[in-house]
Amino acid sequence: MKKCHIAYLACTAALIGTGLGAAPSVADHTVHVVHPGQSIQKAVDAAEPGDTVLLTYGTYHQSVDVSTPGLTLRGVGRGTVLEPAAGASTGSTAPSTGSGAAKDSKGSKGSKQTKAATSCAASGSGICVVGTKDQNVDGVTIAGLTVSGFAKNGVYATEADGLTVRHVTAVKNGVWGIATEHSVHGVFHDNTARDNGDAGLFLANTIKEEQGATDTEGTVVEHNRLEGNRIGVTVRRLRNLTLAGNRVTGNCAGIFVVGDENKPKAGFVTVRENRIERNNKSCPKTARLDALQGSGIVLTGAEDSLVTRNVIKDNVGKSPLSGGIVLFKSFVGTTSERNRISDNLLRGNSPDLVNTDTGKGNTFEGNSCRSSKPAGLC
Repeated sequence: MKKCHIAYLACTAALIGTGLGAAPSVADHTVHVVHPGQSIQKAVDAAEPGDTVLLTYGTYHQSVDVSTPGLTLRGVGRGTVLEPAAGASTGSTAPSTGSGAAKDSKGSKGSKQTKAATSCAASGSGICVVGTKDQNVDGVTIAGLTVSGFAKNGVYATEADGLTVRHVTAVKNGVWGIATEHSVHGVFHDNTARDNGDAGLFLANTIKEEQGATDTEGTVVEHNRLEGNRIGVTVRRLRNLTLAGNRVTGNCAGIFVVGDENKPKAGFVTVRENRIERNNKSCPKTARLDALQGSGIVLTGAEDSLVTRNVIKDNVGKSPLSGGIVLFKSFVGTTSERNRISDNLLRGNSPDLVNTDTGKGNTFEGNSCRSSKPAGLC
């Protein structure tokens, strides 16, 4: 494998010579190859829809904005690492919602883009996929790399349609490992999010505004590994989304599906076939949420969701939200309704099933468990 990797890079170097370059590829798309010490943003700005920007092995001390539709930004594996530049922003401002690939009035990629290229770094994030309210950025893929140590987020996307994030390792970022808002048709698979300040994966309708839940139109979160975060996965004020086959362990809480008083409510979320174990890290209370420890799956303020065929073990804590699967009335008083909790295997949680919600139509059936609050749910 090592020889193949070296041979691949050697062939790439032969195609492009020395320095930043581009090699023609199939279907008239171009592969732009970047080496450590060169500008990722420069390659992204030069790319056309459908092109690939390939980052070779090594560490890149920079951030990058992507708003070219159909672009693939890809490394060669975990050894392709993006870290903050020296003296980078502390992330005190929100991620940019402008277009990092806008053309100037003459149609060339000029000074506007150079200015936009700093927006992701200024926001404290590593990779930003940015569309606008009037025009989503479609079909972007981020793959095969590590984003580490950013003040806010490893990967952040807004106004994205069909974003794919795969084989990305997001580690020790200050807020979220991988995060999206205002986005649809997302695919997040085979990623690792570890030791991030808040959620490893965070998906929301909008971060800063009050708004009803939005339809993700079938976003899928599958086969990811989420470890040591405050929350493994947070789904906030969204509908029509699936979380499947993820491994979630060592967080303060595993999976949160969160709604509030806004309409429409959060819901129609499927949580299936995940393995959720020992999420017993202790996290203090925040302005929005009680202290966390020992929570497997929590539904709060959600409706019409299905939690099924999950393996949930040894989640133990002293938080009001502790337990294997927990239905909890939201902190603004919104109940969860018509959720189905079925055919899950629960062992060693404290307790296995919890329903402190007064909402109507929630059902518990076919679960293999030994303890519940109130009694009788197993």
